[in-house]
Amino acid sequence: MAQIKSEERIPARMPSEIYEKIVEAARLTGATLNQFLVQAALEKADNVLERERVIHLSRKAADMVFHLLDHPPEPNEVMKKAAARRKQELPCPK
Repeated sequence: MAQIKSEERIPARMPSEIYEKIVEAARLTGATLNQFLVQAALEKADNVLERERVIHLSRKAADMVFHLLDHPPEPNEVMKKAAARRKQELPCPK
């Protein structure tokens, strides 16, 4: 069975001077306008997604997080009440 390849289109309107600048940059890199736009958008998307998904910690902060994961503190009264409320409102499925 043949595999169907799906492609999406993104229309973009821009002032002539911006269009000409992008066309020139694409030509200088040896890419088509479409290739250049897709690559530039992909690079920007990767940067945004990494910035939003990755947490950067100092070595000291990372050590503290790992220590707390390995040695969690005893729950205080506020945490005990929150856990009881969660258990009451959202019982775990059996």
